[in-house]
Amino acid sequence: MSAVAQPAPCAISPADKKAQAKRVGDDLVRHYGKRKFYTVEQVREANRRKAIGIDVACWSHAMFNSHSDFDRLHAAAGDACDYVAMKSQMLRAVATVESGSWFDWDLSWLEFPDLDISIFDFFDL
Repeated sequence: MSAVAQPAPCAISPADKKAQAKRVGDDLVRHYGKRKFYTVEQVREANRRKAIGIDVACWSHAMFNSHSDFDRLHAAAGDACDYVAMKSQMLRAVATVESGSWFDWDLSWLEFPDLDISIFDFFDL
């Protein structure tokens, strides 16, 4: 008998990831202001206020918690979720090509890590 790979219990579609990021992100900004990262408790409260199911709440934590907070949260629960993979999936879900812009809603409050682009000095910008 061959085993059929099943999606993870917390798997959600890109459209649902995008909607969740928007709802939770808007709530976090409204309640706590613009921040680089939010605490686990702040994200939990935003998930609760926005009725995000416990089975998919970790997607919000991947989007809005720091890497270390995310890892501590999941280690305490005995889960082995991959922060980098989940965060990249969330960011990919909110990025749109169809609209002609990278994002079809304002993410200016979300500070992305500083990137050293000096390795591209050979380009005349």
